[in-house]
Amino acid sequence: MPDYMIDTYRLPPLLVENLGRESRDFAVMANRSQPVKVSLGLVIFGTCWLAFTSIFVVTFLGPLFVGREVHFLSNDVPVVASPENLKPIVVPALVIGLFVLVGLGMLGYGLYAMFKKGGYYVGTPARLVHYRNGKIRSIDWEQFSGDIEVSGNEEKGNITLGLRTGKMVSQKNGPSRYVPDKIYIAGVRKAFKVEQLCRQRIKENDPTPSV
Repeated sequence: MPDYMIDTYRLPPLLVENLGRESRDFAVMANRSQPVKVSLGLVIFGTCWLAFTSIFVVTFLGPLFVGREVHFLSNDVPVVASPENLKPIVVPALVIGLFVLVGLGMLGYGLYAMFKKGGYYVGTPARLVHYRNGKIRSIDWEQFSGDIEVSGNEEKGNITLGLRTGKMVSQKNGPSRYVPDKIYIAGVRKAFKVEQLCRQRIKENDPTPSV
């Protein structure tokens, strides 16, 4: 049996029941929920965010921790906060705290996603089925755009499948752009072969008329 086909007895019973008598093109176990580079990008961004925010923490809150006063301007009016008078710095502290929480959230999610298992992926002639922690998601091949990325080597790699759905994302220095949703099949054996099977089924189920 090829490396991209897990034996039925090794698949979760709930997944086997959902598949029924459908034929299977491939059945693989993903080591990760998304490629390392995606998670690493979030970790790096969260770390940079926290490093930048720490400047404000040290500037505004650092002196208070050692019993010193903090001098700053509020609406161009000099304000002094001290351990005995924290009221002037309550609002700035809440804003800084919010930024710190955002940074911690991004960093924590990036680390979590980096080690999160991807679950099982099964391809049939009509759909892609994903099973993880007792939950099943089924996506018809016609929902995929055909935009596919694959990386790695002949033994193991990552596959990114673009969907037809997505959202508009605003940019600071330019017009909004459309970002498609993606399905990651990360850390699987024979990724290039699985990618070929996915591409074949997407073409076969393409709802747009050929020209």
